Amino acid sequence: MMTKSDIIKLFRDVNAFAVPSGNQIVLKKGELVRITQALGGSYTLSVHGNLVQIAGEDADAIGREPQRTKFDEKDTSVQITEDLVMNQLKSCYDPEIPINIVDLGLIYDCQLSDSSKDKKTNVHIKMTLTAPGCGMGGVIAADAERKVRAIPGVNDVKVELVWEPLWNRDNGSPPSIRINVIKCSGVQVPARRFFGGLESSPANKC
Repeated sequence: MMTKSDIIKLFRDVNAFAVPSGNQIVLKKGELVRITQALGGSYTLSVHGNLVQIAGEDADAIGREPQRTKFDEKDTSVQITEDLVMNQLKSCYDPEIPINIVDLGLIYDCQLSDSSKDKKTNVHIKMTLTAPGCGMGGVIAADAERKVRAIPGVNDVKVELVWEPLWNRDNGSPPSIRINVIKCSGVQVPARRFFGGLESSPANKC
C-alpha cells in the first residue's frame, strides 16, 4: 500500500502550481515526487525540495484515484443554504497548512441570491488570505469557486478576494490555529505564520 512518505515516479506529465508563488508548471513523466499533504481532493507534492500542488482530477499521475464531486448533478432536491456552502468550502485547504480555509478564518462573507435562470442560486463569497502577497491566492479562490459550483442548484459563483480587515491569528477556529508549529509529513510550517500575524510575515508568503 502506498503511503504519503513514499517516493512516487510520475505516471504522466501533469500540470501543477508552484507553492507559494502560484506559478503554473508542468511536471514531467518519470519525475520523483513525495506527497506532503492530501486534503480536500488536492495534493501537495515535494519535488526536488520544492512544493507544488496538483488538482484532484490529476491524481492518476501519482497513482491515486481521481477525485470526483460528492454531489449528484441530477439531484434537484438540494436546498442551497449558507451552511451547505460553508461545509463545501471546508474541503478547500491551504496547500502548506492542513487546515481548511473556513477554520483558518479566511471566509469573511457568504451571500446567497435567487437567479432568474432555472430558479437556481447565485453565491457571492468574500475571502482573504493569510498574507496579501500570497501567490497561491488565485489558486485557492479558484478551488473554492469550483467546489461551490459543484453543488446542484448553484447557478453562478463569485469569489472575491478582500484585504479589510487583514487576517490575523485570532481569525481561525481554536485549537487548530493556536499551535506552535504545524508538521505535515515532515514539512514544517514556521509558527510565525500564525502567531506573528501578518505584521511579521513576509508579504509574499501565504
